[in-house]
Amino acid sequence: KYGSSQVAQIITYGSMAAKSAIKDAARALDLTFDEADRLTKQVPDNQSLAKILGLDDKSLREQFRGEDYEKAQVLRTMMAQKDPSGETLTKAKVLEGSLRNTGIHACGVIITPTDIRELIPVATAKDSDMWCTQYDNAVVESAGLLKMDFLGLKTLTLIKDAVALVKKRHGVELDMEAIPIDDAPTYELFQRGETVGIFQYESPGMQKHLKDLKPTVFGDLIAMNALYRPGPLEYIPSFIRRKHGIEPIAYDLADMEENLQETYGITVYQEQVMLLSQKLAGFTKGEADVLRKAMGKKLRDVLDKMKPKFVAGGAERGHDATILEKIWKDWEAFASYAFNKSHSTCYAWIAYQTAYLKAHYPAEYMAAVLSNNMNDIKQVSFFMEECKRMKLDVLGPDVNESDSTFTVNEKGAVRFGLLGMRGVGGSAVEFLLKEREEKGPYQSIFDMARRVDLRVVNKGTWEALAFGGGFDSFPGMHRALLFAEENGDGKNFLEKVRRYGQGFQDQENSAQVSLFGEDSGVDIPEPELPEVPEWNTMELLKREKDVNGIYLSAHPLDSYRYEIKTFAKNRVSELENLDAFVQGAGSRDFAVAGLISNVNLRTTRTGKEMGSFTLEDHEGSREFVLFGQSFLDFRSFFVNDLMVLVRGRVQKQSWARDDAEARLYADISKVCLLSELFEREARTLSLFAAVDDVKPERWSELAGILKKYPGKNRVIFHVMDPVTRTQIRMPSRNWSAGVDRHLLEELDGLSHFHAAVKTETA
Repeated sequence: KYGSSQVAQIITYGSMAAKSAIKDAARALDLTFDEADRLTKQVPDNQSLAKILGLDDKSLREQFRGEDYEKAQVLRTMMAQKDPSGETLTKAKVLEGSLRNTGIHACGVIITPTDIRELIPVATAKDSDMWCTQYDNAVVESAGLLKMDFLGLKTLTLIKDAVALVKKRHGVELDMEAIPIDDAPTYELFQRGETVGIFQYESPGMQKHLKDLKPTVFGDLIAMNALYRPGPLEYIPSFIRRKHGIEPIAYDLADMEENLQETYGITVYQEQVMLLSQKLAGFTKGEADVLRKAMGKKLRDVLDKMKPKFVAGGAERGHDATILEKIWKDWEAFASYAFNKSHSTCYAWIAYQTAYLKAHYPAEYMAAVLSNNMNDIKQVSFFMEECKRMKLDVLGPDVNESDSTFTVNEKGAVRFGLLGMRGVGGSAVEFLLKEREEKGPYQSIFDMARRVDLRVVNKGTWEALAFGGGFDSFPGMHRALLFAEENGDGKNFLEKVRRYGQGFQDQENSAQVSLFGEDSGVDIPEPELPEVPEWNTMELLKREKDVNGIYLSAHPLDSYRYEIKTFAKNRVSELENLDAFVQGAGSRDFAVAGLISNVNLRTTRTGKEMGSFTLEDHEGSREFVLFGQSFLDFRSFFVNDLMVLVRGRVQKQSWARDDAEARLYADISKVCLLSELFEREARTLSLFAAVDDVKPERWSELAGILKKYPGKNRVIFHVMDPVTRTQIRMPSRNWSAGVDRHLLEELDGLSHFHAAVKTETA
């Protein structure tokens, strides 16, 4: 569009960090690789030689702790020595911070009105014929050149994929740039905080604020995108209260209302400051833009120079100088978090498009989300849980229905993509799909063996498809059958199928046809299906996970969803970052449910037993290490595939030398089998109902269910009046129940009663 001579990428300069400086100096001074490696390992992470060697002993002890302090001390000692190691460190200190290499800015592009070579020095970009500047980002901007940022977003590909799936299934050609900006179902999705998979709005914190804000216009989404970041985050509660009329909206000057009305009187965007500086103080557009840049880049000296002009200009227009001083002071605070509205608008629009797709075409959208995260098995597992919450079926891979990526079938279920399976390569998938498209679905596993190229669709692919459920849709087929060995020859049924296919193809290719065109070959019979029982659920799921990386048909914990809902106060994924979990407090209790795996028992150097296991739930996993009395107390639970509730506390290590060195760890205090939780810990069953829903026929239905589950748990009724917002608590004298998952499942089927279990720990 502009011509190759007027467009250039921007160069970046990489400087030498401490470790790279040591390696380069060691190479120049002919130190061995092992010696150079020993020196670099003495440098604490993310620290400079200049800092370590420039501090006195007191300052060094204050700024470095534990192992880092010991490393720094060793480094100082080595530097003082008159040997190759000391010389290397001395030279490395000089090299540190100097430019080492060049790169290309991730998204910045310079566009000039004339030939760029007439304006600044340029060079040819690495691995490209395109120009790149010899000035870095800061210099080209200060030189007055136009810099554009072109960001590549995976979300745009996701939208494109979802639109293609919608067209394929519904025949609707969506124009995502023309969707209505006031679509009610889309805003309702934001209001419910159901934004998993929605660009920029999917974090738990954002979901909470969206539920409180209940956005009704596009401007609300723009503002939330700008506010939800360090700094302005503290203004979100006030923003929400002002939107709902709980907090009054006030303006320092009446002239400010026009520009701040959309954000309820709170300055959120750089553009608001630009417009207000022009309106209140007579700034030119150029001066307003300089002010924007100064705020965005925190240029204190520039802001200090512009303040007198703002106050004087405002006073000339009849505004009170004291109020102008206050406004400027507020803007200076705003400078620390100023955000560009146009940037936020673009992101909010992309988020709105994704939310629109999720609200109107949930299956197609989630299939696109899964496809675009197919290489990250944790993300796939996370988004499959969201599909379950949305009541979308996610079906396993199938050789007759799966595509290479996730798709949606005629019944609206999401179908797993073949490329998402471990051990199934791209060339094999390409062949399977092409053969299916050209000659129709595979009629049986034998038909597939006859048709596919067994060199491309090799043994590993067949086994992966079998373990992952790819052949389950064939009549009479199940996974245990495929791996059954009958004749003691070490060959399972799947191998016999492959050999049958190879024999059939060899015969077809041999061209043993008589002079008169008659086939002289002998028909090869299909192998007989062995009669073996199906795998139990745990065996099937375990093998399925080995191939797909996740559980597909079900999850071992699904049977215990009521126990988990009642007793597990946290998800295992919350314990993956212990610092974030304690939220600045010294400690915090946890209760997590999961499946035990990777059990490892070993003996310490002193001869004492210790062990570790991994606990995993639907979303994450964490390793627990136990030793001493704690290990002995819970030794009986060190069994793979046990499903348990683990209680404990995240706290600092008590054995550390001082509090500063103590790290957080998860200390286990109690472990219980999920299958025993209700019997051991359930105390009362609370049933909640609105006063208008309390009718004789509904009581009769409830009584019929409770009678089926006799037991010792007291039943307490809570009747609520939504008008007066009062609640009456009525413990039952006649009814009790034996709380278990089956009872809770039946109670869930009653639309007018909500059940909750109180436990001994609640």
